Amino acid sequence: MIRGGGSYVSSPPAFSNDAKKLLLCTANTVSVFSTATGLQITSLEGHTALVTSVIVVPAPNPAAKGLCYCWTASLDGTIRRWDFSVPELLNTVDIGMPIFSMVIPSLCHPAEGKEKHGSLFAYVSVEYTKETQEKPKVFRRQIRKCNLSKSRLVGKLILGETPKPELLIVSPLGNFFGIRNKCKLHIWKVPDPEPERAITRITLHHTKQISVIAFHPTQRIVAAGDVTGRILVWRGFGNKTFNKGNAVVNERLIDIEEDKPGVRDNDDADSCSTWHWHSAKVKVLRFSSDGAYLYSGGKEGVLVVWQLDTGNKKFFPRIGSPLLHFIDSPDPTLSSISCADNQIHLLRMPSLGILKTISGIKAPSSYPEAYKGLSNGIAFDQTAGLVALRTENYCIQFYSLVDDRGISEVQVCERNHQPGDDITVIVTAVALSLDGSVMSTAEVKLAEEGIGGLVCLKFWVSGSQNKEFSLSTIVYEPHRDGGISAVTFHPSGCMAASSSFGGDFKVWTCNNESPKNEQVLQNSSWTCHAVGSYKKKQMTAAAFSADGSVLAIAAETLITLWDPYKNVLLAVLGETLMPIVSLSFVGNSDNLVATSCGSKAQLSVWSMSKLSLSWSYKLHIEALASAVDLSSFAALALLPESSNETTFDERDGVILLYNATEPVPTAIWSARKAKGGALGFLKVNPSLAEVISVDGKSPELLLAYMNGDREYVLFDPYSKNAREVSVIHKEDLAAPELKGQAGQFGYASIYGDLPEYDMKRTPNSRVPSFPSERPWETIFSGSSHALPPLTKLCSAFLESLLEKRTAAVE
Repeated sequence: MIRGGGSYVSSPPAFSNDAKKLLLCTANTVSVFSTATGLQITSLEGHTALVTSVIVVPAPNPAAKGLCYCWTASLDGTIRRWDFSVPELLNTVDIGMPIFSMVIPSLCHPAEGKEKHGSLFAYVSVEYTKETQEKPKVFRRQIRKCNLSKSRLVGKLILGETPKPELLIVSPLGNFFGIRNKCKLHIWKVPDPEPERAITRITLHHTKQISVIAFHPTQRIVAAGDVTGRILVWRGFGNKTFNKGNAVVNERLIDIEEDKPGVRDNDDADSCSTWHWHSAKVKVLRFSSDGAYLYSGGKEGVLVVWQLDTGNKKFFPRIGSPLLHFIDSPDPTLSSISCADNQIHLLRMPSLGILKTISGIKAPSSYPEAYKGLSNGIAFDQTAGLVALRTENYCIQFYSLVDDRGISEVQVCERNHQPGDDITVIVTAVALSLDGSVMSTAEVKLAEEGIGGLVCLKFWVSGSQNKEFSLSTIVYEPHRDGGISAVTFHPSGCMAASSSFGGDFKVWTCNNESPKNEQVLQNSSWTCHAVGSYKKKQMTAAAFSADGSVLAIAAETLITLWDPYKNVLLAVLGETLMPIVSLSFVGNSDNLVATSCGSKAQLSVWSMSKLSLSWSYKLHIEALASAVDLSSFAALALLPESSNETTFDERDGVILLYNATEPVPTAIWSARKAKGGALGFLKVNPSLAEVISVDGKSPELLLAYMNGDREYVLFDPYSKNAREVSVIHKEDLAAPELKGQAGQFGYASIYGDLPEYDMKRTPNSRVPSFPSERPWETIFSGSSHALPPLTKLCSAFLESLLEKRTAAVE
């Protein structure tokens, strides 16, 4: 199977030692991206649950920048060591408890050789899963110490207990690490060398809940952001506790006499200052590599740069999404910032310009309660292997399911969207033509106090493969005051139909019936061809037949069949139990599939030749997909809540594959997070056939399942065996300059590997590698990038001046 989607920003990323790769925690895997191109190179697969931490092993010296080892931690209770240049799993440590966060302080200074002098220790935030009466559930979140060298936890040592799992933060020097705990900040000092015993801890207090912390790279300074938007900076923390331990004399007297401005509850710190700019919770806090600046960010989508000595600030605005993580790289000119819209921007430092963007699938829009019953806003481009998704900032995102990367975005509504703004516009529907060249969207501008509501239907055209759509036609109030329930395209792409809750449907035609080139397509426009209704009933769904000769419109519980060219009612099919929400003609068969929702949800298949019901099931169907050239369809059904845990291992849905003429499914797959999911058949055209294989052969059709969290899987639904679908040439997405150059430096990193010497080359070669009759005339000729280094050239030149003789061996 080809898996993709998911969140790139669930955990902080990590740069490789040469800053040419970025490692992202992506669901159960770690995705490795090129920072030069923003494309995925490879992935680390082996964890069976969410990966929560990735830590790159630093290079011990500048000459070893090509070192490509990392440690990962996961909710599956394992810590794994990888060589991500291959990629290859090196070893696994199983501690038997879900790991929510991990730090390895001794890796912060590899040059000191801490790992050589003793064991390598990791500190983990875990959940104690064993059921015991003496350990209440609220205290099962623990901070534990793990000996990675011996692959075990350090006895029963518990460094701390928290009500919920917390993110561990380690200082750049590796001498401190800490967590937030409600209104407290706990900091541990890491001894050198590290023993298998408890370590010293201090606590700093605040009046508000702390949301994020950061350590200064060289000084004893720690910063914390709270839920109100304030930033606190403690200086000289732990000077008494960590330096003197238990040898402090008259500690209470000293604390009274000392002047410690801003420090609360007799905390061990010299001073505490407060800065305030953010209007909401601070989510990002990071010191610059030189310690002169502090970066902060949050819901506003603005990165604030504070000068540590003066408190002065400057801004990097209009990022467009709440900020989650800010990470610097070994290259001081490169950093990354992770955003809540599942995008990671690579920044040029210190100017804060965006170099590249790694774009995952963006989160779906949030709607008012009155619009919860809308479609999931997902449409599949069957020929190109793309999916169009409705996103939060009034956009339609086009995402490649095969390459697992964003292609483009279409701004449906031109509005200045800021994170946290009230929702004023809702994109209610999105539809694509069969060839993917035309798109239609429907949007609703919400009324303010009952005034100003507006419904718009838009048609977009694209003549290029990169899916850069341009607006062709906009229709205001296409169905008077009624909202649009569905939009569907004719197989030819030159006709479309929209249905309305207002009680009518309309057929739209393109004025360029046969666009000959991209310019003609860009200048096309859409006009209303026909209007229809049936007994003033709400029109809730629409679908064209495979040849486009029949248009099916759902009139609440009825199905009406129309001639789209003459606008003539052909037939009316019998009633269903509940209002119909989706219709789909099944490929080249004469069958029509209808689904209804409510207390008596139903999946029904109707025969067009007999105009009667063939068969039906009482199922709650979340999504439908029909194969274009086959007589089969797939349905995503939700399971009753009572059966989730016992029968289907907490899976809440099943994917059913039917032959339209048979009521018994030909295949069944269980599915997680089916609520809000989508299905789509993808046609494997020649361009996709080169990169997709099943057991070495290219399938004709793939079925795509995208769950409610927008994680997806592609598989061959007609395979009798559980065969894997794989991408053959996925490494071609890597940067060309990175291929075949792992660990190269100096001459090789600039010009590539040197050609091997061929002792049989003729004197006519451009750069001969063996002496010819007059080698000095040609040995230094050729382009500079193709010449071998002087060490090899000079040796060959000197050998050509010497007379060779064969020595006899006695």
